[in-house]
Amino acid sequence: MDPACLAAPTKRPTRPAELEDTLNARLYHPLSWRLARRLAPTAITPDMVSAAGALAIILAAVAYSQLAWPWGVMLGLGLHMGWHVLDGADGDLARLTGRSSPHGELVDGICDYVGHIVLYVTMGFIAASQIGGWGWALMWAAGASRVVQAAHYEGARRQYQLAVYGTPWMASEAPVVSASGRRHPFVVYYLWLTGIIVPHGPALTAAAQDPAHAEALRTAMRSRGSEWLGRISPLSANYRTLAVGAAMLAGRPHWYFLFEVLLLGGVLAASLWRVRRVFGGVLDQAAPANTRS
Repeated sequence: MDPACLAAPTKRPTRPAELEDTLNARLYHPLSWRLARRLAPTAITPDMVSAAGALAIILAAVAYSQLAWPWGVMLGLGLHMGWHVLDGADGDLARLTGRSSPHGELVDGICDYVGHIVLYVTMGFIAASQIGGWGWALMWAAGASRVVQAAHYEGARRQYQLAVYGTPWMASEAPVVSASGRRHPFVVYYLWLTGIIVPHGPALTAAAQDPAHAEALRTAMRSRGSEWLGRISPLSANYRTLAVGAAMLAGRPHWYFLFEVLLLGGVLAASLWRVRRVFGGVLDQAAPANTRS
């Protein structure tokens, strides 16, 4: 057995309460931890768990589209919810076995993208059969919306974790590079997108890594977290998964696309304004403009 497994903690690590919603705190994360504990002594790697998560989403798409209603919908929703468990288990397993790395974060992100591309295309086929070309148009709009919304949601929360808890992430760690010394294209794309959609991201990362400003940034960020953390939560993947299930239960996948484009698009616009204002204020408090590069 890997010595890292022998030294692994027996108690589930506590995640910051302000970053947990009910589904994560009561369902997904406890199950993720139990699964990771069972997998730690085996030869299964975190990357394998990430790939299993992508497979769960793909199987959900198959259930939604190929099995009889309502059983296919219930199985599809169960499989899609199972992805959330696997999506947490890969990280827990990495920490338990000492395999946490930017590479794992990269693989996890790619697997999530692949699985959801298959799901959206499947829903697009169904929508197009019902409302014609508008089904495909709405699918593309919803897919683009999801990418931007998820980047904002994850990036803003990761910046908070970096500033308050010192938790590194892809934007703050050494980049994943190939043997030729080049960054992986997905890393380049992801950092470019988060740089656009997370206000003040580079400045926050620099301040969090600067000993002269890190403590002041931590205090300022924590004190203002309540101004935006709760209001960004509708952009969580948890709610999208439930919304997909509801739309498929109604037999109208384009309703989900409209929900994502219109309702969640409005949440994103409000969150962008709020996060820009709060993060800018935090930077002014922790690292005044005349001290920032």
